[in-house]
Amino acid sequence: MDWFINLFTAQDSVAHIALLYSLVIAVGISLGKIKICGISLGVTFVLFAGIIAGHIGFTAPTNILDFTRDFGLILFVFCIGLQVGPGFFESFKKGGISLNVLSCIMIVLNIVVMFACYYIFFDTKDPKNLPMMIGAMSGAVTNTPALGAANEAMQSVFRKGANFDIANGYACAYPLGVLGMIGATIAIKYICRINLKEEDEKLKATEDENPGAKPHTMFLKVQNVYIAGKTLQEVSQFLKRDIVCTSLMHDGSLETPKRDTVFQLGDEIHAVCAEADAKAVQAFIGPEIQPTWHEEEQKQPMISKRIIVTNSAMNGKALGKLHFASAYGVNITRITRQDIDLFASSNYRFLVGDRVMVVGHKDNVDQVADMLGNSVKRLNAPNIVTIFIGIIIGILLGSIPIAMPGIPAPLKLGIAGGPLIIAILIGRYGYKFRLVTYTTTSANMMLREIGLVLFLASVGIKAGAGFWQTVVQGDGLKYVYTGFLITVIPILIVGILARLKFHFNYYTIMGMIAGTCTDPPALAYASSICNNEAPAIGYSTVYPLSMFLRIFTAEIIVLFFCGG
Repeated sequence: MDWFINLFTAQDSVAHIALLYSLVIAVGISLGKIKICGISLGVTFVLFAGIIAGHIGFTAPTNILDFTRDFGLILFVFCIGLQVGPGFFESFKKGGISLNVLSCIMIVLNIVVMFACYYIFFDTKDPKNLPMMIGAMSGAVTNTPALGAANEAMQSVFRKGANFDIANGYACAYPLGVLGMIGATIAIKYICRINLKEEDEKLKATEDENPGAKPHTMFLKVQNVYIAGKTLQEVSQFLKRDIVCTSLMHDGSLETPKRDTVFQLGDEIHAVCAEADAKAVQAFIGPEIQPTWHEEEQKQPMISKRIIVTNSAMNGKALGKLHFASAYGVNITRITRQDIDLFASSNYRFLVGDRVMVVGHKDNVDQVADMLGNSVKRLNAPNIVTIFIGIIIGILLGSIPIAMPGIPAPLKLGIAGGPLIIAILIGRYGYKFRLVTYTTTSANMMLREIGLVLFLASVGIKAGAGFWQTVVQGDGLKYVYTGFLITVIPILIVGILARLKFHFNYYTIMGMIAGTCTDPPALAYASSICNNEAPAIGYSTVYPLSMFLRIFTAEIIVLFFCGG
């Protein structure tokens, strides 16, 4: 039986290390699926499983733990950057600015409350207390990448190594962080006397009254000499307006135009645009007519088809401005983004990788598919080269030292910040350099989750050795209740401000809070009590910037305030 015992005791054995990680991850993920009152800790339970393993001496060499932790963090953060990249800059457009400002205020308040708790409840002369509070803050807002960034920055500040692990503070604050977010959003409803039925009615009324979403259908005859020889895409770009052309009659033949269809003088087209743009479009193309061929469009079979958005030009386009129902006679019945089902409302904005269910006449559905891209084969191919090229550039960027007066170590973006920035830029602009940046939802989630569980397992195993002294015999209870304060106080302040000052819908506020804390369980709760897409829109609007700021503020706080 020596071989069996060696598997658990010989720390320098590859089999031992593989067994250690496999057991910790498998047990952690299994326990994370257990729900209490409909809420689970999810994959984060891997951290707790790792702490238990480390505490009982089931561990691995420090250099192996450090490498696996850092590589897992790089993979996790880079995949997050690719995910949020397409929507990162669009989130600052009109309508998203106020939500992102509120999100930034919440992040600042988290930091302020964290420092207040540090000065009120802890001994400021002990150099370990502030870093531990930063770990607790990461747990309080359920942001694992922030823990990774802070942990990495600690290596620069404490060059000889610290005799504590901030993951213990994270572990103490995380469970109440999840509960605190949901509880605080419920409290906002009662404080502001919100009626959920009225919120639903207001959302529906807002969509119905949106003038920019009202389509105008017309049949035009091409009489502008400038248009002759120009494609539909060129005409639309010149007009700088969203215009949809569903049918074209050319020399007695009815065609379904595409982006590269060329217009000629005398062609008759079925065009749809926003009501406010109708006169300008008519003046540019030609006069309105009453055709006799429109009835032929209706004699086609009805089908339903799932289409994937692969055309980068669709990034940020609002569903309401594309007028699918009136222009093509098709309906968008379901939208899925990153495994989240979203309500197909007029203000929904497309991102590459979205999957939409389209119902309508076959030719019209095919035309919509051509517009959206639907190049499934291209997207299904693994884009490993792009990922590792991005990681190389990200590590180089993160390693550039920036000397600043008053800071004990040069400021670096690090292995968390550098890859995150590069991934966001590649995710948004990579197509311009012929880099295929999109990965399927399952592929992105697989890489991201593998990186996350490797990181959490490594952090937990390494922190486990000192868990008893730090948490049980130390300030563990303080990290629990100060973490709860860090979670709840900013949510209550910003939630009430968003409602009373900015008059946001309650469901949007719930999504904004979940996105600012990058907390899927909170979004799942908001979606469970809401019959529309408002929580998902609020979440996706603030998530990219919030994730970016969570990572960088954690790292900067360590570098600026923990070196003394």
